[in-house]
Parts: sequence; structure tokens; C-alpha cells
Amino acid sequence: MGVKAMLPNYELGFYALTVTCAVVYSSSEIFQASRDSMNRKAFRDGIKPGWHYFGRKMDVADFEWVMWFTSFRNVIIFALSGHVLFGKICSMTVPQHRAVVYMLYGFLAVLSSMGPIYLMIVLSHCLVLYSVALAKQKWLCYVAGLCCLASFKMEPFSSWQSGFVTGAFDLQDVLFYGGSGFTIMRCMSFALESAEKKEGIYSIFDLLKYNFYLPFFFFGPVMTFDQFLAQVSDRELRRKDDEMRNIRVHALIHAGAIIAVDIFFHFFYILTLPSDLKFMNRLSDWSLAGLAYSNLVYDWVKAAVMFGVINTIARLDHLDPPQPPKCITMLYVFAETHFDRGINDWLCKYVYDHIGESHDNIIKELVASIATFAVTTLWLGPCEIIYIWSVFNCFGLNFELWVQKFFQQTPFAKLEAKMSAAMSRRIRAVFGAVNFWAIILFNILALNSLEFALLVTRRLLQTGFPVSTLSIWFITYCGVQLIKERERILAIKEEKSDKAKAE
Repeated sequence: MGVKAMLPNYELGFYALTVTCAVVYSSSEIFQASRDSMNRKAFRDGIKPGWHYFGRKMDVADFEWVMWFTSFRNVIIFALSGHVLFGKICSMTVPQHRAVVYMLYGFLAVLSSMGPIYLMIVLSHCLVLYSVALAKQKWLCYVAGLCCLASFKMEPFSSWQSGFVTGAFDLQDVLFYGGSGFTIMRCMSFALESAEKKEGIYSIFDLLKYNFYLPFFFFGPVMTFDQFLAQVSDRELRRKDDEMRNIRVHALIHAGAIIAVDIFFHFFYILTLPSDLKFMNRLSDWSLAGLAYSNLVYDWVKAAVMFGVINTIARLDHLDPPQPPKCITMLYVFAETHFDRGINDWLCKYVYDHIGESHDNIIKELVASIATFAVTTLWLGPCEIIYIWSVFNCFGLNFELWVQKFFQQTPFAKLEAKMSAAMSRRIRAVFGAVNFWAIILFNILALNSLEFALLVTRRLLQTGFPVSTLSIWFITYCGVQLIKERERILAIKEEKSDKAKAE
């Protein structure tokens, strides 16, 4: 049935009330657990002094978040402010050369922050992949690119290369592996686009302009080479209607999100609590479910803030970067589950869609998803927990297609055709609720720990059955119906917009 199937308003109101009450109840239990555990010895490393006047300590278990707003805060502000300043001057004076200015500024920023040896390592990989691109053979580009990526993600090659970088400071490892990994992904995109080019090849100067665009260099997102080249080569720099207002609004939203997370970490220790499994065993099934869900929501917020800040800078440079990830609250389909839309777009274009084509054939889809998660595993850094995460998510992606194909068989198709659109939507939401929790449980493997994921799974499916299992399933069903309602409204708006453009 179509996405535009309607449900009665009173039914949707009941779903909204149920979800709201469940979230409030679960949050109150997590808040209580956070308050009771504030002074536990096991949490000393994860909870540090915070707002003394409120009598609250702060959850500092997330290294990345603490890094951005302590040791890396001034560096970010200084480097990006300089980029915006020089970029603005260049856009106003010589817009046809703005890509060169971006490259030179990024080049100098990398040199001053990481030193000449690191810069030579990055340039050597760029040169290798440019040389491979000259052959215009896709398979060779894949092999060379993945080998270069493995040299930064697998031992002993990663330690060997990082050993060349002399000196030491708090962010050296983060910047080293971040800049190196994204460099290889960009170089592979350049090589594959060069192989697609019918006549000639792009110059190495184009590759350097693409790779050393500073806002994307260390932390992404990855914009494919064809998109970057088309946008940065545009000499007519015109703002769309209300574009600057939208940029300011998004900047304020990201600032608000940063403040909100800081407040949240003083009252809800969602990252530190799961580290003590003995304490976790004392909590209710509702608290564990809320913690698992909150971990995914927080990781989305973190990704949205990081990419949102970078994307704001890119938009000031007249670029249209990859969008922030879709909120985990709005997801019940594995195909839309990703925390880095730039990497997701890269994987879809060069691996998943390239092999899977229309994604209707079960065998091709299986091969495409295995290849995609194999590259993703290498990108994240091969280790036991990443292997488990990849296997489960690869299975979830394919299982969706298998179930879809199964229920498209004639008996089920005829049965659904006899139902009303509303009843079909309700039945689909029941399966969507199961998928929603599969996404949560499969992803907290990598975001938290295998032990915590197993504990939550056991409590929800085994010891909590049937009361906790069925009640949480029903509440998730209500949430999925609200997501479907939002999708219905967006689909109607999009249809009206398309009709208006056609007229």
C-alpha cells in the first residue's frame, strides 16, 4: 500500500500520548539511576566535576565530544575562521581562483598542525592513486585505493606510517588517522571518476584542490569528486533566496544542540551507566531500553553537530555538501541507517548501487551488501566488534529484502489488496517496530559494547517476556506510526510542489 494511507486523528493522538508517556517514564528512571550512581567508584573516570551550584557532575565518557570542546575548540575556531575569512575575500575578488585559495590554505593548515612528514605521507598516497588513475581501469583503482586504506587501518602498516610523524600532542592520532582515511576515500573517488571520463584525465592539481579543502580534510564529510569539481568551478556565485538566513538559522540550531547536550550530560549519564553491568542489572527493563535508544540518539546528535558545523562553513563557500544523517528516531528501515551521509553516498555510488543495480535481485543485493560492509569494515578499522556489527547490519539489510520479496508472493499480495489502506499500514508498522529495535540492538554493538547489547537483548526478549517485550513492542509500534504519518505529510507536500513546478 502507498505511503499516503491515512489513519484517524484520534488514533494518531493516542499513539503520540502513549509514546510521550513512555519516554517521560523511561527518562525519569534514567535520571534517578544517574543521580544514585553519581558518586560510585566505578564511574570515577566517566563522571567529572560539573555544575557545583546544581550539585551535578558531568558525563565525560565520550572522548570525541570532550575533545571538540576542550583541547580542539580553539583550533577549530581559529582554523575555520581563517578559512572563512580568506574564502570570503577570494570569492569577492577572484572567484575563478577560489579553489586554489582553499587548497593553499588547507595545505598550510595541515602543514602547521601536523608537520611536513605527515604532509609528505598524504601527498605520496595522492600521487600513487593519481598514477593508478592514469590507467583508467576501475578494478585497479579499487585495488590500489583499498590497499592504501588498509595501510592506515591495519597493523603493522598503520603504526609504521604514524611512526614517521615526530612530536606528540593530544590530537595527533585523531588528526593523523582522520585526515589519512578521508584522503584515501577522496583519492579513490577522483580515480574512479577519472576512469569514467571519456576523454583525457583530470589533473593532479584537481586532486590536490579536492583533497586539501580544509573543512572536509580531517573529519569529512566526503563529497564525491564530480560534485565537488562542478560546484567549486562555478564562477557565478549567487545566493539562493533566504540562503543566508537559513545558514544563520542552522548555525544557531547547532549552537543550541551543543548547549542542550552539555545540559543533558549533567543529568543523564547515558554513556557511563552502561559501563557497569552489575549496576545495569539492577535497572528496570524500561531503563535499559531507554539507555540503548538514548545512546543511538546521542550518536546521531554528535554526528549532526559535527557535520552541521562543517556544512555551514561549506555553504558559506557556495558549496552544497552532503546532508547531516537522518535522525535515528525517524528510522525503521536498515537501508536508511547511517551516521555519515557522505560516506554513505560514496559507498552507494561506487559499491552498493554499482553492484546491486536496481536492488531487486536477491543474489545481487547480497553480493552488493557484503561488498559494501566489507569496505565499511576496512574504513572503520577491522576488529572483532566491527566484524560483529558488520555481519548483523548486513544481515538486517538483506533480511528486509527477503521479507519484502516473501510478502510480495501472490497469496499475500491478494490478501493485502483486500485490506483497507489503513489496515495495511498498521500491519506494516508492526513489522517496522521489530525492525526499529533490530537497528538499535545491532548498532549499540559498535557504539557501546557487546556486553551491553547482549544484556539489553536478554532483558527485552528473555527475562522480560512477555510483559516488557510486548509493551515495548507496542510503544515502538506507536512511534513507527508517527514516523509514517510524518512521511505521509512530506510525500503530499512533495507531490504538491512537483505539480506546482509542472504547471
